[in-house]
Amino acid sequence: MITIENLWDIIRSHQGETFYTAKGLPFTYTIKGGEFFTDRKKKSITRATFEKAFLRLQEDTEQRITGPKALNVFGAPYVFAIFSQLGILPSKDSNS
Repeated sequence: MITIENLWDIIRSHQGETFYTAKGLPFTYTIKGGEFFTDRKKKSITRATFEKAFLRLQEDTEQRITGPKALNVFGAPYVFAIFSQLGILPSKDSNS
């Protein structure tokens, strides 16, 4: 199970793999300390941003977050893609 405590370690363990944004754009990433660097963007996305988005998903009991923009965080297309492909997004029938 993915928790806020192990989220960053899980993201770190997948660096170098190819992920796809909701628009189908491929990207890879590297982690340096508490920062996420994608090959498609110059600015980094911080660990805190991923944790903030993760908590938003946990609090979204009505499952209104259905796309990157709804996360309302910097780098949302990449955060959403990572969460989607790692199975972090809640399933439609989940009550948690």
